[in-house]
Amino acid sequence: MSKLLIIVTAALFAGTASAHTIFQKLYVNGADQGELTGIRAPDYDGPITDVTSNDIICNGGVNPYHQPVSQAVINVPAGATVTAEWHHVLNQAAGDSADPIDSSHKGPVISYLAKVPDATQSTVTGLQWFKIYEDGLTASTGQWAVDRLIANKGKVSFTIPSCIESGQYLLRHEIIALHGASSYPGAQFYMECAQLNIVGGSGAKSPATVSFPGAYKGSDPGITVNIYYPPLTNYTIPGPAVFTC
Repeated sequence: MSKLLIIVTAALFAGTASAHTIFQKLYVNGADQGELTGIRAPDYDGPITDVTSNDIICNGGVNPYHQPVSQAVINVPAGATVTAEWHHVLNQAAGDSADPIDSSHKGPVISYLAKVPDATQSTVTGLQWFKIYEDGLTASTGQWAVDRLIANKGKVSFTIPSCIESGQYLLRHEIIALHGASSYPGAQFYMECAQLNIVGGSGAKSPATVSFPGAYKGSDPGITVNIYYPPLTNYTIPGPAVFTC
């Protein structure tokens, strides 16, 4: 077996039993909103792999959860910086080498918003989503968004657009792990939805939206991709362009 094949094989199997992750806390302008407050988090940390499934929306919706779903709605000023925090499992213990996610799980980090009548509503199908954040590969260094997330102890920060309408929204925050993505289905999608009430938005601009499922295809170059060989010189993050004010 060649040295390259050994490295790739090791990467594919690294952390398979303990590599997963859950988005389980949100900060608003640095203020901790509390563990699982306003977040539709399951107690299982595994991925979604089928981009045509409704589970790709908010990790299964409300029904499959094995714990009570938070009914809190987090107040967020338009223009605020929010920080999502990921951990391998709920009630994370110290010393877990796979926390917040196994380092083999290279890939992008993405955030979307969808306006809803009620952020606690159980139905998540048929919503219209717009992308507000993405971070992928820095080809010059070989560093992925997930590497930066791990270095920041599971935290990712991004801005809520100031020009959107005030109102209730779902925030869909996502990691796509590409260590097994050379064929489809192979990419692993980790996402949870947070329940937000955005205040002070100007409503000056209406974003173009996409649907989930539908925004991603298994054939997308950012979903079916060999990240090991040949070395990537660029990476196309799936989904629409990031909405800006």
